[in-house]
Amino acid sequence: MKVEDPGHLGPYTVAFVFALGVLVSNFPLNYAFMRKPVSGAPVSASDYLAGRGTLHLWGVVGGLIWGVGTISNFVASYVHMVGPATSYALGQGATMVSAVWGVFVWKEFRRAGPDVKRLLALMFVLFILGLACVALAPVF
Repeated sequence: MKVEDPGHLGPYTVAFVFALGVLVSNFPLNYAFMRKPVSGAPVSASDYLAGRGTLHLWGVVGGLIWGVGTISNFVASYVHMVGPATSYALGQGATMVSAVWGVFVWKEFRRAGPDVKRLLALMFVLFILGLACVALAPVF
């Protein structure tokens, strides 16, 4: 769909609808994961509220950063020069940045064997190639 097509949602409307979806899904999903966590003991809402204010503040700051990045991605996808495919590839680049930090900064795999290190190298190469293919798709 072209951006000029009538009846489409603009990037800020998409961001608003997305934010509503996050808000509506947040409460049941948080409740479910607090009652049946992936690991550890179940927690209650009072346990959550007992956390220090600075920890909650960091959560809000992280959410704001994520929100600004998401809205920027939506807006970039509507720019003719960038387009949806390139915008998506740029947004997925954040996953690559987190993988680089995990592997090279925090050294999460320092005790891994040679097979795992080969697979990590292959993951980096294939991920970058995949992002490049998605970003260049509109050109071809």
